Amino acid sequence: MADGVMLFDATRTHAADTEFFVRRGMAKGYQLLSLFAPPAYAVFAISRYGRSHLSVNRVLRATWLGGSAGIVGGGSLEYVRSQWTDSAKLRSRRLVATYNTSSVRADDHATIGGLLFAVLTPALFWKRANSINLVLGGAGIGSAVGLLAHYGRAVSGDRPPVVEIPSTNPPNTTESSTTIVPAP
Repeated sequence: MADGVMLFDATRTHAADTEFFVRRGMAKGYQLLSLFAPPAYAVFAISRYGRSHLSVNRVLRATWLGGSAGIVGGGSLEYVRSQWTDSAKLRSRRLVATYNTSSVRADDHATIGGLLFAVLTPALFWKRANSINLVLGGAGIGSAVGLLAHYGRAVSGDRPPVVEIPSTNPPNTTESSTTIVPAP
């Protein structure tokens, strides 16, 4: 090995896997709290202050603040969980998460919805809210709509394909006559 660098350093792989799960936890936290923050705020505002205090600006602000809380909460929970997990189990969790097509499709739908609504919300509600709340709140609502679209597709029967996770064990060198052909 050149320069004495180990290719499979356990500390580096654990750090890379932890980073993967922290990013994933932040994305999932943003999606979920962007979904639950607007109805929770609407129920709170109506029950506490009445209908007169419910406005587009306040709902959009609650959406992006809820999404921000989801980013912080999801990332910190995954960081703590990953730090207390051994490297082999963390690597196994990462492989399962990487090949989970349902989760990847949910993230894709949420990203597409977030981008679309970050542009459409200011176009629709230009005079009704602050520009920061329009863009960030629109992205949060779009992320929630994208997540709901994913779950709606799954319920209606359009499920993502299941991908087989490849083996992490090295092939047995004594059995050279056996060929392993990946499934199509």
